[in-house]
Amino acid sequence: MKIVVAPDSFKESLSAKEVALAIARGIQRVLPDATVLCIPMADGGEGTVNAVLAATKGEQRISIAQDALGQPRNAAWAWLPAKTAVIEMATAAGLELIRPEDRDPMRASSFGVGEMILDALDQGAEHIVLGLGGSATNDAGAGMLQALGLKLTDSEGHTLAPGGAALIRLAALDATNLDPRLKTVRVTIASDVDNPLCGTQGASAIFGPQKGATPAQVRQLDEALGHFADSVTRTMGHDFRNSKGSGAAGGLGFAAHSFMKARFRPGVEVIAELSDLVKAVDGASLVVTGEGRMDAQTLHGKTPMGVAQIAKRLSVPVIAIAGSLGIGYKELYGVGIQAAFSLTNGPMTLAQACQDCAQLLEDRAEDIIRVWLAGQLSVHA
Repeated sequence: MKIVVAPDSFKESLSAKEVALAIARGIQRVLPDATVLCIPMADGGEGTVNAVLAATKGEQRISIAQDALGQPRNAAWAWLPAKTAVIEMATAAGLELIRPEDRDPMRASSFGVGEMILDALDQGAEHIVLGLGGSATNDAGAGMLQALGLKLTDSEGHTLAPGGAALIRLAALDATNLDPRLKTVRVTIASDVDNPLCGTQGASAIFGPQKGATPAQVRQLDEALGHFADSVTRTMGHDFRNSKGSGAAGGLGFAAHSFMKARFRPGVEVIAELSDLVKAVDGASLVVTGEGRMDAQTLHGKTPMGVAQIAKRLSVPVIAIAGSLGIGYKELYGVGIQAAFSLTNGPMTLAQACQDCAQLLEDRAEDIIRVWLAGQLSVHA
């Protein structure tokens, strides 16, 4: 019997690999002789590099890159065969790297992401997979582009300050010194977000509040990003503000579309391909997936949805475990997930659930397998 365990990370608790191993231990309490394949997953956000490294023969590399507020950090990325670099923007400009009291979407910059890309190019990358998610930034990727050589100046010829708010003062955009290797490197955007850059469904309106933006700041940022998009369109001749993924990671997707000719793909699809998930699921008796929270949003490109779609094509049942089940999670029952279970076994605080996450996952996995096995036995009785 083969069972595939393919979860995402449980944020602020366990990595996808740790989640998978905990679930596997619970399964093997009941089925010690089963073949349990652990394939950590991600959707382009936090944990993408770790998931790729855990599922492939990739090599971890480290870049010294600025965080969203300009402080140097060691940012990990993955180097894969065929000269492919997997860069998770959140390892440089991620929200979780900034203390809550210091978060400032008005001046947060994606400059460090550009530094990581330069490092990958210097090491010979011919294909860059850019995981977008978990960002602290709302600068439409302007900081990233500045690191790559783009010059942004105000009406007096001064270089713009970091952050999305400063883009409203943009008067001139000069791409003369943009790294020429961007014309030949292949770039794939991996994200679970397909929002446009601006408007009511744009980067500022939908994701700005999560990064600390007030309603007034959301309006200011949206206007600034629109002004930036106007300038980019005039310079580059194409308007990508409404392209899929342009609003991802504070609008960094827009910059990748505009200056790197990036191709957008759902993050879970990219990670599934890199980890050869289809091959693992083919012939399996069961797939177990999960993430920290499952609700109606899970339908829009999150890991459990992507895993379920693959398993459904191969006629393999899927059971999910989540830290919590929110409004609309039952909609997943129509797209390939047979059942979903909450992690906790009774009332507890979030801190308790995070602290005991591994043990809770083992216990829920054991419970699930016992119920599933009982169903299998009754069918064959």
